[in-house]
Amino acid sequence: MILTIAIMVALTVAVAAYVLAPRMAEGRVTYGQMPDPPAGFGYKMAWLAVRSRDTEAVLDELGLVAAEPCNWQSGIGAVYDDHLGNDHVFVSPPVNGWTFVVGLALPYPVGRAFVDKGLALLDRLGQRFVEVQYFFAYPPIDVFAWARLLEGRVVRAFAITDSGVVWNRGRTTREERALGLKLFDFRGVRGRKGDAGGEIILYPTEEHVLRLAGRWSLDPTKLDGIDTPTLGLGYIALAPASWRPERLRKTG
Repeated sequence: MILTIAIMVALTVAVAAYVLAPRMAEGRVTYGQMPDPPAGFGYKMAWLAVRSRDTEAVLDELGLVAAEPCNWQSGIGAVYDDHLGNDHVFVSPPVNGWTFVVGLALPYPVGRAFVDKGLALLDRLGQRFVEVQYFFAYPPIDVFAWARLLEGRVVRAFAITDSGVVWNRGRTTREERALGLKLFDFRGVRGRKGDAGGEIILYPTEEHVLRLAGRWSLDPTKLDGIDTPTLGLGYIALAPASWRPERLRKTG
């Protein structure tokens, strides 16, 4: 019985991957361009939620490379692909007033020894769009982040990695507190030591990030069932080289 269930699960995953995956034709990747309804995403992923119905305006402001029309299924399949996902992002058609930019190629909070390209991108987008949100949840490397800009101002930005807190701007929001996302400080007494001799840090989880996204804008894992008036096309594109991590230059 257990073996049968395992086989069924494996087949289901394989079929889903086949449906989502872009196609190969004459040595190049081709993407589906038949308008389709939104496809869910969010686990082990980074994304922006931009309050805009103008997908082309978002695409233009990002400075992406070699953009081409792409539907939801192919776009989400591409950013989850082991190879394409390294340097591609998907800019979605609008959903209930939000345009999503999805992909692990987005700038992310690496650490204090690196140039902060994540907040720099958010500041740039915030000058053009009334609201911009950023989310990153990747448990394998213990990186979790969320940020929200309103009318060009950072209302909240928090990011934590395995080396500690990278962003902590603005006050903890009501939505964070409701989810138990208060200050990610130390459990118990600040000087308490863990088994490895270091201070014990309380980390958020992937579910925290997804649930916060649902309270600030839309939970991307639930887009499959959302009621949208029209089907749409977005864009798949290469991330610019300027988004890649870069160490701070030592001075003096």
